[in-house]
Amino acid sequence: MKQLLAALAIGSLLTGCASSNVSSDRERFLRVAGKPVVNPSDIVRAELAFARLAREKGQWTAFRETAAPDALMFTPELVSAQVWLRNKADPAQATDWQTHKIFMSCDGSMGVSTGAWQGASGSVGYFTTIWTKQDAEIRRERGKEIEWKWIFDHGVPLDEPLPEPDYVTTQVATCSKTPLPAAASAPSGDNQKSGYSGDGTMFWSAESSADKSRSLVVKMWNGTAWEDIIFDDVEAPAE
Repeated sequence: MKQLLAALAIGSLLTGCASSNVSSDRERFLRVAGKPVVNPSDIVRAELAFARLAREKGQWTAFRETAAPDALMFTPELVSAQVWLRNKADPAQATDWQTHKIFMSCDGSMGVSTGAWQGASGSVGYFTTIWTKQDAEIRRERGKEIEWKWIFDHGVPLDEPLPEPDYVTTQVATCSKTPLPAAASAPSGDNQKSGYSGDGTMFWSAESSADKSRSLVVKMWNGTAWEDIIFDDVEAPAE
């Protein structure tokens, strides 16, 4: 029943967002101009397409084809995704996953999805994927549709599966002038990277340690303060 409700919720989200976009003259103008428009259903579509590609063409093939050139991931060290994935053979059966929550910057240029995954061997866990909309203006000039690529992916095993929600929930950052978090100006190294949306209403920071422990923080502006929407502090894997 929950799977049915979740599917209906996704359908309602896609339809609802589409209806609201049609009703907005400003959003229609922005789309024609190739400017970012906030629409959480974009992330739903990106995740569904990502999972379908993994099933049809192979897990790591799907990761390679949907990753941005500068994408990062924990393995558990912080690494370049394209370098790590370059010669990675696809497993016989891809991991399955379902999005539970979606967050998006005010300008619609960055989105975060998080939810549950299930491995072919029976392992379970949760994931966080950070998506960015590719340069809309350039793609429009070339006559191509706007597309999303992930810039960070993070999966953590769990002893028990995450509870399945009845609905996919969404949250959008508040549109107002924001001071960037102090961490946004901190120097990045091989073990620490950070980034933020084009309008500065969403910020993320990832760091791995020598003992292979790792952390991911994603913050979103709520109009008065920075709110932690993702705060993962993962211990080093057992030897």
